[in-house]
Amino acid sequence: MKLNTVLGQLRILAILEGISYLLLLPTVILKYKFEMGLPNKIVGSIHGLLFILYSIWVIYYAVKKKWPLIKTLICLAASLLPFATFVVDHRILKIEEENELVAAPSK
Repeated sequence: MKLNTVLGQLRILAILEGISYLLLLPTVILKYKFEMGLPNKIVGSIHGLLFILYSIWVIYYAVKKKWPLIKTLICLAASLLPFATFVVDHRILKIEEENELVAAPSK
């Protein structure tokens, strides 16, 4: 995974967005069961930022690579479900990266 490529950045964002989504569960429990709202506010803000960045990167990469609409929508919808961005990273983005490596001319 190379951070200097749009695809590498998208893969990192997919993983971070998925982690931030999962971290919301304990903070929601803290907020409503123990009346501790600050952790939820912090994690929620981070998750919101990562959600927006992930969505922008998906759209940018999809336009750049002329992805079919269904593939783009699957990647975007993944940000709405827990664990789904991990699946997208493994089943779509990782394969996309492997295809780019195969297609890249060797030096």
